[in-house]
Amino acid sequence: MQPEPVTDTAPRAAGRALFTQGWRDVAFVHWAVDPAVVAPLLPPGTRPDVHAGSSWVGLVPFRMRRIGVLGSPGLPWVGSFLETNVRLYSVDDRGRRGVVFRSLDADRLLPVLVARAAGLPYLWSRMRFAREGDRLTCSSRRRWPGPRGAGGRIELRVGERLTDPGPLERFLTGRWGLHQTVLGRTRYWPNEHPAWPLHRAELLACDVDLLAAAGLPGVGGPPDSVLFSPGVDVRFGPRVR
Repeated sequence: MQPEPVTDTAPRAAGRALFTQGWRDVAFVHWAVDPAVVAPLLPPGTRPDVHAGSSWVGLVPFRMRRIGVLGSPGLPWVGSFLETNVRLYSVDDRGRRGVVFRSLDADRLLPVLVARAAGLPYLWSRMRFAREGDRLTCSSRRRWPGPRGAGGRIELRVGERLTDPGPLERFLTGRWGLHQTVLGRTRYWPNEHPAWPLHRAELLACDVDLLAAAGLPGVGGPPDSVLFSPGVDVRFGPRVR
């Protein structure tokens, strides 16, 4: 069978909802990289997704709000926490675009333990979030399992709303699923959410070592894209082949 052309930028139906989540105050900080740098870090059966000849590494801090399970109301305390993930961009032979998480730091231990049991690389960290007007500050320091102390601080200023996001902005944020290795096999975990409302943003400070801790020691310096979104509500369906 010939692979589908990689033209999919629209959400796919996720099916029966296993989880619902709210993602709020989301910063998208991205670096362009040679696809060969990230190819060894992707699950079997996927390859780096590419825009304008580059693949991308994302550092994405945000506030998780009220995770709900199997249609239940979102949990106000245990289901709400701070998170920062390091992610790569993948596509499989069926043309399904997704993300691959290298790490997901969160400041609530119980969700970390549950997510690790499901095979996701969650880590428990001390984290703080503050917003004053158009300025956001996110900080973290890893507790477990390590490397202990990994983390740092990000500060950005939110700019004007993008009324018509361009191809790169849609490429980086139009991701309705993730690729994950489960028991030695690659699975695709779809989700549904509206298109992100996006703003330009200016990175004021970025003193973190999370990229190196995630196996990307050569990535860093001034980012190639910085965006902000007030957030979306999300529903996850069952994992599929």
